[in-house]
Amino acid sequence: MSDINQSDWLEAELADTIDEDYELELSEPALSDAIRKIYRNAHPASIPRLDYFRALLSLQAELIKLQDWVVYNKEKVVVIFEGRDSAGKGGVIKRITQRLNPRVVRAVALPAPSDREKTQWYFQRYVPHLPAGGEIVLFDRSWYNRSGVERVMGFASEDQVEEFFNDVPEFERMLVRSGIRLVKYWFSITDEEQQMRFLVRIHDPLKQWKLSPMDLQSRVRWEGYTKAKEETFARTNIPEAPWHIVEGNDKKRARLNCIDHLLRQIPYTEVPHEEITLPNRVFNPDYERKVLPPELYVPSKY
Repeated sequence: MSDINQSDWLEAELADTIDEDYELELSEPALSDAIRKIYRNAHPASIPRLDYFRALLSLQAELIKLQDWVVYNKEKVVVIFEGRDSAGKGGVIKRITQRLNPRVVRAVALPAPSDREKTQWYFQRYVPHLPAGGEIVLFDRSWYNRSGVERVMGFASEDQVEEFFNDVPEFERMLVRSGIRLVKYWFSITDEEQQMRFLVRIHDPLKQWKLSPMDLQSRVRWEGYTKAKEETFARTNIPEAPWHIVEGNDKKRARLNCIDHLLRQIPYTEVPHEEITLPNRVFNPDYERKVLPPELYVPSKY
């Protein structure tokens, strides 16, 4: 491919990326003027939109190389995303998976445990979701629910929490010994930023589904979550699987910084690929395409 064609392709791809991400974030018209003004005033200027998308596209190209390396070498990767409600975990996960093969890279966000699961070994419900060779699993919240929301909300006893703290370092060492590359991220935002994001969700019909009773309780129990986070770091920040804190007040920078950091945690390299050629279309002169009934087609409304 010539340099001119490469440039044309890159610009076209960049335009598609901008459109896709703009669509993901395009809820502002649903906000009231007052909320929009407050939100703008509370945030300093972030990365210029075009610069952000250029950096994101470059990082996503590297993620594809990482994906190919994982498949080629039968590697197993687990990435844990924890942190405050509305801190931006989901936004980063979307940008990581946006251009990757869902058969290779999958996000796991488990619901509340069933009555049966509550009687199991605590880690049992997470084990089936761990990767096989050639897979990457992104946990949108993980077994750290026990030392976070379950503890703060009173769903787990202090004895259960203590048992968790005793078990989780060895559990994670077992994962690493089995060949899993384990990376743990904690997304951190300020009290004021969380309040602002919750207000936006309340007034935005496209985001109200993100507000659960647990989310609202996280405002009431801010200090309880802070204490739980501090003890979690103190007791689970092990050399085999250390914590990495992502400053999340600036969403764009948080996404870029997290993806860039993740890429630097894994020693991936480019892998050989067979050259792909498009085969010629085979035409059968005896074949006549049948006309399908018009009612089978989706109406063209737009």
